[in-house]
Amino acid sequence: MAQADLFKVSLPSFAALALTFLAACGGGGGTPAPVTPEVPVVTVPGAYADSVQYSNAPGAALASANEGAAVIASQITLAGKAFNYTATSGHLSATDVRTGRPSASFFYVAYTAGTPDSKRPLTFFYNGGPGSASLWLHLGSFGPKRIVTNIPSSTMPATTQLVDNQETLLAHSDLVFVDAIGTGYSQAIAPNANQDFWGVDRDAAAFRDFVQRYVSVNQRQASPKFLYGESYGAPRTAVLANLLETAGVQIDGLMLQSAILNYNSNCGVFDPGTVSCEGYVPTYAATGAYHQRAAPAPAPADFGSYVQQARAFGAGAYRSGIAAYLASKVAPPAAVTAQLLAYTGIAQASWTQNPDMGPDQFQRALLPGQLIGRYDARVSAPNGSALTVDNDPSLTLINAAFVNTIGSYVRDQLHYSARSNYTSYNDIINRWNFGHDGRALPDTIPDLSAALTQNPFMKILVLSGYHDLATPFYQTELDLARLGSAGSLQFRTYASGHMSYLDDAARRAQQADLITFYQSASAAH
Repeated sequence: MAQADLFKVSLPSFAALALTFLAACGGGGGTPAPVTPEVPVVTVPGAYADSVQYSNAPGAALASANEGAAVIASQITLAGKAFNYTATSGHLSATDVRTGRPSASFFYVAYTAGTPDSKRPLTFFYNGGPGSASLWLHLGSFGPKRIVTNIPSSTMPATTQLVDNQETLLAHSDLVFVDAIGTGYSQAIAPNANQDFWGVDRDAAAFRDFVQRYVSVNQRQASPKFLYGESYGAPRTAVLANLLETAGVQIDGLMLQSAILNYNSNCGVFDPGTVSCEGYVPTYAATGAYHQRAAPAPAPADFGSYVQQARAFGAGAYRSGIAAYLASKVAPPAAVTAQLLAYTGIAQASWTQNPDMGPDQFQRALLPGQLIGRYDARVSAPNGSALTVDNDPSLTLINAAFVNTIGSYVRDQLHYSARSNYTSYNDIINRWNFGHDGRALPDTIPDLSAALTQNPFMKILVLSGYHDLATPFYQTELDLARLGSAGSLQFRTYASGHMSYLDDAARRAQQADLITFYQSASAAH
């Protein structure tokens, strides 16, 4: 997530950038709580006290490269048994392929298991935003430690719990969590400045250079390699995979978590009545059923069939009805609005007036007097309550626990200490250059296609939540359908939200799917 992964656009000027659509697509957001600046201190063997002062300011730059790191022998308990691993936290420099000079210093945390193995799978994780550090995947998904959230409950544990993660993927792959430039402790190196990398193409190119540097320094050329990007991290992955394949780095698998691969097709990016919201209809139906607003209540007997029917409705009657509405503002047939009523309990008159209802409107209309979450629409809160202050109770609920924990975790458990605070989120949405391949907003399906042309053996696992109002699963399916039969695409959708891994049951199911994916892709390697 990140405080504003997507934004509203008024066509045709693209002038209005309202930060309401993704209040954190790909890795969290909100206003971080004040944190006491960390003072470097070395207390255990392998610890690293970094004397560099990092800045997330647009014009900031480091004078030179610094590749120091803390290397700590670590242990967690998995299924009652000790599991040993090494945690490496520090910086590696991306090297500009044109000049051969270091261009940016990336902060990363790598977890490696057992003795060094040049053929063990290697996975790079990153959140999105743009502007989000990778703390959400790092402390929420499949690293060795995770924060307990109680999702979809609207109440967090009284105190933040950082526990041994029984669903870590470390037994199956080495894991590298990396922060984008201007987040975490990542920063540009002069003569570059942070803002030089704040755009689709420069960002992906810098990540390419980091991956190449990590692979070279750690002699991982023979390892099966995987890219795991969440939200805006998914279009980054599409561009990055193509760049790496072009550079001769084979990528065996892509994990696309809650992906927005084509900004131009997501109706939540645009003003109402501009782009069809067909991609949201199954999410609206799934959410209506969860909150027992759909007919028949209390819930459909076969949820999978119910969602499939909503897909068919979206691709059939809704698609044809909304096409006429978008073209000439002719109201859809009554049967269409009646079906939307049946899915959501929202009055048929409301659907007649606004059949192309966007997610921000749906958040407020589904439950009278309440606001449902954008990242996880199962979470709700009364209007005006503390959880609604950032317009997404599902994000406000968890934000402080992650933001307040990442700095102390890096310092106290990974034993990397710095003189500056960890930047969990950098509000750079208005500075980001979304232009790509001649379009004002990115469409990265062609990048995926190009990567698959270079490497037809690359496999793609698409991971989504049924209750995600930021990057709806069906819109992702529609976008990826453009690939046709190219590549090995697998889709997995869970009873969860944008960060599906925060739900305990979904995380366990997701881990099982990822293990199967590793085995399949590694065998192909």
